[in-house]
Amino acid sequence: MTSLLLWKEQLKQFYNKYSYGVQPVIRFLFALCTFLSLNANIGYMNKLKNPLVIILVCLVSSLLPYGAIVFLAACLLVAHVYAVSLEMALITLVLILTVAILYYGFKPGDSYLIVLTPLAFLFKIPYAIPLLVGLGGSLASVIPVGCGVFLYYLVMYVKQNAGILTNEGSVDIVQKYSQTMMVMIATCAVGIIIVYLIRRLSMDYSWIIAIIAGSVAELLVIFIGDFVFGVSVAVGQLILGILLSTLIAVVYNFFIITVDYTRTEYVQFEDDDYYYYVKAVPKMNVSTPDVKVQKISSRKRSTRERNVY
Repeated sequence: MTSLLLWKEQLKQFYNKYSYGVQPVIRFLFALCTFLSLNANIGYMNKLKNPLVIILVCLVSSLLPYGAIVFLAACLLVAHVYAVSLEMALITLVLILTVAILYYGFKPGDSYLIVLTPLAFLFKIPYAIPLLVGLGGSLASVIPVGCGVFLYYLVMYVKQNAGILTNEGSVDIVQKYSQTMMVMIATCAVGIIIVYLIRRLSMDYSWIIAIIAGSVAELLVIFIGDFVFGVSVAVGQLILGILLSTLIAVVYNFFIITVDYTRTEYVQFEDDDYYYYVKAVPKMNVSTPDVKVQKISSRKRSTRERNVY
C-alpha cells in the first residue's frame, strides 16, 4: 500500500510540475480517440480519413478547450453522414443543435462527457461513466451524459443502416433504437444519482459503498428494461462491463480520495448561533524520499593521490 501511495504522490508532483505540457497532450489524445472512432464507425467521407487531416485537426484541438473539440467532432459527424444521405445529415444536424441547446442551457462545463460517453460505449465499458461522474461530478452531469448516450445510438443507427440511407430508404430512428436508448439513459441517470448521493454521506467508506451500490443499481435497471421493454443485452458482456467499470471506479477513487478511517476524529464546537459537529478523516499521504546524489570530483581525487605518492 505504501508503494502505491508513493507512486500516487509522484504522479501528482509530476502533473503539478508539468501540467502546462501534460494538458495539451491529454487533449490531443482525447481528440485522436474521438476522430479515429468516428472514422472507424461511420467514415464515409474519404477525405476526412486522411491521416494528415486527422493529425492536423488533433494538433489544433490540443490548443482548444474541450467544448471546441466537441464542436469539431459534431462537424465531422455531420460530414460523414452527409456522404451517406443528405436527408439524414439534416436530421443529424437538427438533433445535434437540439442537444447543444439543451446542454449549454443547463450544464455548460462538462462538454467532454458528451464525447467521452460514446467512447465508453465503443470500448464496451459504458457503465463506468455513471460511476466516475457520480464520484467526481454533480447531479446536473446527467444531462451531458444523456446527450452522449443519444449521440452514440445516432452513430450506431447510421452505421447499421448506411445501405438503406444511401438508397434513399425511409429513415426511422425512433422505431429501432428508442427503447434501448431510453433504458441506457435511465441506467446512466440512476447510476449517477445513486453514486452521488451515497458518496456525500458521512459514513465510513462511503465512496466504496457508492461504487458498489451504483454498479448494482445499473445492473437492476438493465434487467428491468429487459423485462419491461424486451431490450436484449448479452449477459456475459453485461457482467464483464459492470466488473471492469467497477474496477475503473475503484482506481479513480484511489487517486481522488484515499483516507484512513481508523484515525477518524469527531470535533464539536459552537458559536453564538450554532452547534457544530465535525467528522475529520485524515488523508493517507506519504512523503516522497528526497534523494540527493553527491558527485565526487575526479580532479580533486587525483590531486590527493599525487600528494600521497
